[in-house]
Amino acid sequence: MARGLVFAAIALCVLSAEAADLEGISMPDLRTVNGIPLRLNGIGLRTFSIFSVQIYVAGLYLERRSGDPETIIRSEQIKLLDIRFLRDVGAQDARNAWQESFDQNCTTPCYLDRMEVRQFLDAVPSVRKGDTAALLFSQSGLQVTFNGRLMGDITDQHFAKVILTTFIGPAPPTPRLKRELLGLRD
Repeated sequence: MARGLVFAAIALCVLSAEAADLEGISMPDLRTVNGIPLRLNGIGLRTFSIFSVQIYVAGLYLERRSGDPETIIRSEQIKLLDIRFLRDVGAQDARNAWQESFDQNCTTPCYLDRMEVRQFLDAVPSVRKGDTAALLFSQSGLQVTFNGRLMGDITDQHFAKVILTTFIGPAPPTPRLKRELLGLRD
């Protein structure tokens, strides 16, 4: 009987957990990574072109919520960027978008090793509607998974920070995505 009550209490906690929804994508308010609770800082929509073509919904999870991009980027806390694709994107289009983001967010005196960037870009796959990607930032760098499969690790902390900067730094894919990931609303 006691086990049944404990199970019911746990089920109630799970069922009452908050979630955020955007464009039919739901993300829980709380995620746990290696035993560390991460809170949803914000959920945002990435669009493309003047026609606002919807590309993906992303959720940024942090140990401590913040609306300050510099604080988030420089923090040693664990950060998780959960990306859910809303449409198909060819590998070359995705690679071009990444390269453009690196060029816009890593300007002098920022420097990225060309070989590391090339290896990263070469690993960027085509995506299909429904695919997922997760970027896990930690003191060890960045771990990238695609559809639950480990794609690779980036141990260069600077490169990992530049990748996060491409989402919430001075030149994000869209101002709306940055605002929403930072938990800011108009």
